[in-house]
Amino acid sequence: MDTEITLLESARNMNKEALVKIFDLYSHALYSYALRICGDPMTADHIVGDVFAKLLDQLSTGYGPTSNLRSYLYEMTYHRIVDEVRYSQRRVPLEMIDVLPQDGQSTFSVLEDRISFELVERAIRNDLTEDQRHVIILRFLEGLSLRDTATIIGKNVNHVKVIQNRAIATLRKALVYKVVNTTGSVAARRKHPIQFELRPDNVAMSPE
Repeated sequence: MDTEITLLESARNMNKEALVKIFDLYSHALYSYALRICGDPMTADHIVGDVFAKLLDQLSTGYGPTSNLRSYLYEMTYHRIVDEVRYSQRRVPLEMIDVLPQDGQSTFSVLEDRISFELVERAIRNDLTEDQRHVIILRFLEGLSLRDTATIIGKNVNHVKVIQNRAIATLRKALVYKVVNTTGSVAARRKHPIQFELRPDNVAMSPE
């Protein structure tokens, strides 16, 4: 916390090294988040550029964050994404999502070889509302806390919990449906069940 405050103080004084360090620390993560939502590299790059331009403008005039810089940047990115896609009719593609590590520590761990992570991508893309999509991506792909997620999307923690629980329930139903269609029968589904582990809350999710 002290290091972050010192970094922000230096950045507010337009210290070049501090500004470069902030960009190096957060630009990749913000770009990844924007890309996961909007699906277009050029748009994601443009959004992140706007976020840092706005941050620079705020710091130069004595405003901007005094602490919790990461949440502040994610919040600005969230609002730019919402502005960008609000009137768009595109479905939100997640094909650009980074491949998650399969070492037991990944957010979603697919434990059955026959059920690929592609099913999860499709379910997030096609079956969740915009708020649910943001919450799932921020919580389980970006690894942010409930409190930080609530701050970013402008809702209270309890509301985020409700959105998260509904999103998980929707994903479970959607994935069961997709597995039945993929394997051809309920019996086949029982032979090859889906099982996920949502690490941030230690909550197991299974269609069984």
